[in-house]
Amino acid sequence: MHFEGVDLPFAKAQREGFTQPLSMLSFILKKFAGRHHRKYIEKCRPIVARINEFEQQYQQLTEEQLRAKTEEFRARVKGGETLDQILPEAFAAVKNAARRMCGRSFTVCDHELVWEMVHFDVQLIGGMTLHEGRIAEMATGEGKTLVATLPLYLNALTGKNTQLVTVNDYLARRDSEWMGHLYNFLGISVGCIQQQMHSEQRREMYGRDITYGTASEFGFDYLRDNGMATRKENQVQRDHFYCIVDEIDSILVDEARTPLIISGPAPIEREQPFTRLKPGVEQLVAAQLKLINHLVKDASDLLEKPALTPDERQIAAMKLLQVKLGMPKNKQLLRLQENPEWRKLLDKTDVEMHSDFNKTELYKYKEELFFVIDEKNHQADLTEVGRKKLRPDDPDAFVLPDLASLFIDIEKDTTKSPEEKEQAKRDAQNRYEVVSEDIHALSQLLRAYSIYERDVEYVVQEGKVVIVDENTGRIMSGRRWSDGLHQAVEAKENVTIERETRTYATVTIQNYFRMYEKLAGMTGTAETEATEFNEIYRLAVTQIPTNKPGIRVDLNDSIFKTRRDKYNAVVKQIQEAQARGQPVLVGTVTVEQSEVLSRMLKRANVIHTVLNAKFHQQEAEIVTRAGQRGAVTIATNMAGRGTDIKLGEGVRELGGLFVVGTERHESRRIDRQLRGRCSRQGDPGQTKFFLSLEDDLMRLFLQGNLASKIMEGSMQEGEELEHKWLNYSIESAQKKVEQQNFSIRKRLLQYDDVLNKQREVIYGIRNAALHSDRPKDIIFEMIEEEIASRLEAANYGGKGDANATNLEALVGWLNSHFPVSAKVDELTGDLETLLKALVERIRKAYALKESVEDQAALGGLERYIVINAIDHHWQEHLTEMEELRRSIGLRSYGQKDPLSEYKGEAFRFFEELMNNVRLQICTSLFRSATNRDAFENLFAILSRSARMQGPAAAPTALGAAAASAAPAGEAPAAAAPEITLPAVTIRRETPKVGRNDPCPCGSGKKFKNCHGA
Repeated sequence: MHFEGVDLPFAKAQREGFTQPLSMLSFILKKFAGRHHRKYIEKCRPIVARINEFEQQYQQLTEEQLRAKTEEFRARVKGGETLDQILPEAFAAVKNAARRMCGRSFTVCDHELVWEMVHFDVQLIGGMTLHEGRIAEMATGEGKTLVATLPLYLNALTGKNTQLVTVNDYLARRDSEWMGHLYNFLGISVGCIQQQMHSEQRREMYGRDITYGTASEFGFDYLRDNGMATRKENQVQRDHFYCIVDEIDSILVDEARTPLIISGPAPIEREQPFTRLKPGVEQLVAAQLKLINHLVKDASDLLEKPALTPDERQIAAMKLLQVKLGMPKNKQLLRLQENPEWRKLLDKTDVEMHSDFNKTELYKYKEELFFVIDEKNHQADLTEVGRKKLRPDDPDAFVLPDLASLFIDIEKDTTKSPEEKEQAKRDAQNRYEVVSEDIHALSQLLRAYSIYERDVEYVVQEGKVVIVDENTGRIMSGRRWSDGLHQAVEAKENVTIERETRTYATVTIQNYFRMYEKLAGMTGTAETEATEFNEIYRLAVTQIPTNKPGIRVDLNDSIFKTRRDKYNAVVKQIQEAQARGQPVLVGTVTVEQSEVLSRMLKRANVIHTVLNAKFHQQEAEIVTRAGQRGAVTIATNMAGRGTDIKLGEGVRELGGLFVVGTERHESRRIDRQLRGRCSRQGDPGQTKFFLSLEDDLMRLFLQGNLASKIMEGSMQEGEELEHKWLNYSIESAQKKVEQQNFSIRKRLLQYDDVLNKQREVIYGIRNAALHSDRPKDIIFEMIEEEIASRLEAANYGGKGDANATNLEALVGWLNSHFPVSAKVDELTGDLETLLKALVERIRKAYALKESVEDQAALGGLERYIVINAIDHHWQEHLTEMEELRRSIGLRSYGQKDPLSEYKGEAFRFFEELMNNVRLQICTSLFRSATNRDAFENLFAILSRSARMQGPAAAPTALGAAAASAAPAGEAPAAAAPEITLPAVTIRRETPKVGRNDPCPCGSGKKFKNCHGA
């Protein structure tokens, strides 16, 4: 280690003699840290003793007697005993069942496994933690899968569905089959939700006592039940009572960033422009690359001159800045930045040029490029040079037409006929849409080519672009980037470009899991996110002690100047470990890193296995073998969670599994997860991280701090820095990033909470309609709200007199939607009395409609009216809310809080949504029928009624609907020619009423003598 020229904090502390006080302070802080966890553990000890006493007693029972305990517990719960009162006996029953199963073989995922597990005392404490709705932090290998059986069994005694969420389908199946043998031994049914299951299977699985599955499967079932199902028989979930989330930090923190979305293809208006625009963007990116390489070479030549003048130094700095703006990950630029003097020069120039004083000059330098990249915000913007290169023959290609001005000019043109003016307006509108779409598509293609890298942000599998989660390294099947970005990447990779989608239903992971009455979780790493779990989910984190003391050795990080040096050191470390026979698990942050390292190991003739997003299906199998003697496994940091790595024969003596990290993650939690892959159940193990000053964490978040200090010193290529104080500095940077990411997630959740409240209202109305035999009450509630709204709009019952024109419009609306023959002079009395009178008239008209309808199908028709109105407008509302969410940030430029603005706009959007739903229900009520004959019979009755009233009667909804539905050449008697309404969709389900048949109205008379007269 060489620290010449580097005044690191620990060196200063040693010189000034503060080592002992610092150690004392650290000792005191550690003494108090975790005190609340220890108090909780001590509180649980007496209950553990009682559980073990009961378990000793149960050893005297026969298997039938033990199984009968389940029904006894259920009866006691029904009788009023609480789960807490039954807990010691229930936990004892589960533990005793596990003891009886020891030595028996069971089939799990087509493999024979011997049961050899009995709950330890710490696992009993973990079970209590989960039952109380807390997060149990238990180290890897402490048996979290077995721990979950205790609270799941206890809570299943209520008769409600209890659930366990895992990170993937394989673990859900494995755990449900493995632990299912224990549940079945006790007479408890267990199910598992898997992808591609049809509704009947899913309903059966949710009908069982305990259900295993992934967060996405549970979430999508919720959306299908509440946003897609058209009958209650189509719904599969029972209730949201109790849920344990395995690897809760991964699911509720990492995966929660992406909402669950059920979508379908959006309506096609014109062919997508990505394929047409792709060649131009490819040429533009190639031209930028050529320009950047030229700038880098010029800068390098200048900087390497023996006698560099200040002016030449400044010119070189500006060229480097242009390279950073145009391609920040350019390999030659990264190489130049390895020189501390040049890196410092670039950093200083960057800061100076981004000040307000130099904005004009910076703009001039940007305009010499074809496009500019904002790496942190994942944006790419064309410059004027870039725009001219893309559209040299069309200077207005990137200018949106001013439709308002164009329409005014068209109207002023006296030479055009009205038809020609309309055509001109349509042409202008079409041009606006084409230009708008082209600008947007070019922007997304530019991002796809310049920012989104294959095998880093995404992989290509089976001809499809699949997103890779930036935190977990897992592929996110079925997820797509929005706003055309995914189509742009598909065009770049020459795979089939799928249609843009439209959201049908959506919910965030956070809001889905907040619906449960009782939520719990377990993981090996939750303490660093304890604040987030408490603030968002109201979940406390409890650290459960290990069954055996942990003896893992965490070595200090090794820091190198370049990535090349770092990877060489990693390969050397792997070769040394393999020579000893010690197994090595190498954790990488990205797929690209794992493949680079794999190529280096192949060149070094090191036999190894690669596990990354491309080989997700074999994840558990590959990780299981990672503890065998001499094994080398490369995996993304999150790979293999939930799968134990058992040490092979003789590996303990070699020091156990050696875990190597090739880069520190932005989150300490991900690093802790990687470290936790070794040293399970008291096994030995070692961990070590290798870093370079080119790593993203060091480059983006330690700029001007630790990195600059080290580089200003005498650090040479190939040299290694290692000290615990460096570890602290890196962890402090990670804490800052964690806080920043938490703030972002919290802010996003505040936005989604607005939509979540709206979702609860809509799904509440929808479910009420689904579960009602006759949703007539919901329909009339909507009708009453709509009429009340229209009376208020007409100023009826207000301070001033109601406007006569408004009242006439109201009457016209009433008569065009309902067969009530209302008149303006009938609108008398106070608002409430008039509202009741109008609704009553509509009820009477509807009673008449009911009398001629097929009674068996009437409930289904009413349900269809409500659900169709909700679904159509809710889907449009979701699209509008997405657009609002994307654009609302611009309000900050007007010194306004985007969140407050979003809440206000969202409220107005929701009011409009409910207005549209009510209006569609009003429009559909008398324009829908269970069959054609019912409609014809009702129309005949109303026609006769209209003739009795005379010609003064106002036109009605049925007359208007019949007029539009009548065959050509026929004119129904009460038709109102000035009203044009949608055609009626009707189907024949019952025989036509004959003239001599009893009248459907129930009078007992023949139809020809009653309503058929």
